[in-house]
Amino acid sequence: MDRGSGLSRLARGVATVVLDALLPPRCATCDEPVDRPGSLCLQCWSGLTFVTRPLCAVCGDPFETAPPGEPVCGDCLAGPPPWGRGRSALRYDDASRPLVLGFKHGDRLHLASLLAGWMRAAGAELMADADVIVPVPLHRWRLLARRYNQAAVLAHALGRATGIPVSDRALQRVKRTPSQGRLTRSQRARNVQGAFRVAASRRTEVAGRRVLLVDDVLTSGATAGACARVLLRAGVEAVDLLTLARVV
Repeated sequence: MDRGSGLSRLARGVATVVLDALLPPRCATCDEPVDRPGSLCLQCWSGLTFVTRPLCAVCGDPFETAPPGEPVCGDCLAGPPPWGRGRSALRYDDASRPLVLGFKHGDRLHLASLLAGWMRAAGAELMADADVIVPVPLHRWRLLARRYNQAAVLAHALGRATGIPVSDRALQRVKRTPSQGRLTRSQRARNVQGAFRVAASRRTEVAGRRVLLVDDVLTSGATAGACARVLLRAGVEAVDLLTLARVV
């Protein structure tokens, strides 16, 4: 072992011990003390509900019991979304909301690798087929106000973990739309009409490829659906959707 590299690792270890003594790591959700940075306390961890099988093969909505035959929910049978397969790591509920919102609005970007790890496990079959990862974009004014796009942060964390290239500028949000938070399903769909486009100068980054579209929370699917349609019109071979959490 190189003496210099060994001393460097020792110095980093000492620095970590000193920093933890001065600023003990806190739970990512409730700020209770934990063993290591970027982790959750036992109570917050046990409150999370991960999305597991059985689930709809198309949208990823979990079933209470496995249905007979093809595992597709009634909504997807009545009107399939424009993406091929959708998967999510967590149920978006009272337990996961502080974690998701803390990452989205609270500058807790150090959680990206932890959250992306959960997404990677939930979307393993999607990532195995993906050629490029594309995050759902923010409008430039909202990006300026927030300073970062949480979907892009997750996309890059997934890219680093898997080696799949990330194209975070091919898909653009060109229409500044009101927040979707208090809108009905139909209002959400109308709200994002014409809101996205694929940049002509970056079309080659996605055309003819299988795209993994990444976002933080799936609610009605209006935003993801609008993005998927724009990508498919730009010549993308197929779109799958992977989110950190979803409303169930």
